[in-house]
Amino acid sequence: MAKMGRPKSDTVKDCIVTIRMSREEREALKEYASIHQQTITQAIKAGVDLLYKTNNQKTEETKWHSPKNP
Repeated sequence: MAKMGRPKSDTVKDCIVTIRMSREEREALKEYASIHQQTITQAIKAGVDLLYKTNNQKTEETKWHSPKNP
């Protein structure tokens, strides 16, 4: 008989990142996730993705003006 369980993912997620936050910060995060029907993990990942997109746009806008690039 075949093993039952969660199907294998294409991307192995074997890294764990932890942060410390105040109770108020955690409650705000839980409330945000609940309002947007997300898990806390999904909300954090969406925030990180937004940070990368915002930072990359600024990098693209300024990279031609940087003294490091001739």
